[in-house]
Amino acid sequence: MSLGQRVATDHQLARLLQIGAVLEEVVESRAYHHLDSFEDEEGVDEDVRDLLEHAAEESAEHRSRLEALIEDLDAETVPYEEINKLVEAQYAQTKPEDFDGLLYDQLCNEETAYKFYDDLVEAIEASESEFSIDRELVLDTLRQIREEEAEGVEEVTEVMERRA
Repeated sequence: MSLGQRVATDHQLARLLQIGAVLEEVVESRAYHHLDSFEDEEGVDEDVRDLLEHAAEESAEHRSRLEALIEDLDAETVPYEEINKLVEAQYAQTKPEDFDGLLYDQLCNEETAYKFYDDLVEAIEASESEFSIDRELVLDTLRQIREEEAEGVEEVTEVMERRA
C-alpha cells in the first residue's frame, strides 16, 4: 500500500490511523482463530503457538495505542467484535495441520503492517501540516509500531527457517 500523498488534515490522519487499527484487529483475530483451532490438537509446534500468541498480544497492544491517538482526534474505530466476525467467516476453513500456510499468512500480515506503517510515517513526515494532536507523539508511536512489525517479520522468518 502506498499512501502517495502527504497527510494534511486531522480527518486524513484519523482515517489512516483507523485503517491501522482495523489491520491490527484482523491480525489479532486471525491469530486467535488459529490458536483456538490448536486446542484439541496434539503435537502442535510450540514455536508456532508462541508466535501466534505473541502476534495476537502485540496486535492488541498496537490497536490500543492507535485507538488512543484516534480518540485524541475525536474519531471512532470499528469495534473488534465486528472485525472478528468478518475474519471468522472468511478464515474458518484453515486447519491446524496447515502450518506452512499459516506461517506464510502470518508473514504476509507482518509485512503488510510494516509497509503500511512505513508509508504512513513517510507521508506524515512529508507533510508540514499541523494536527490537533502532538505530531511527534503520533510519529513516535507509529515508528515504534513499525519497528515491532519489522521484528515480527524476522520472528516469522526464523520459525519458517527452523521448520525447513
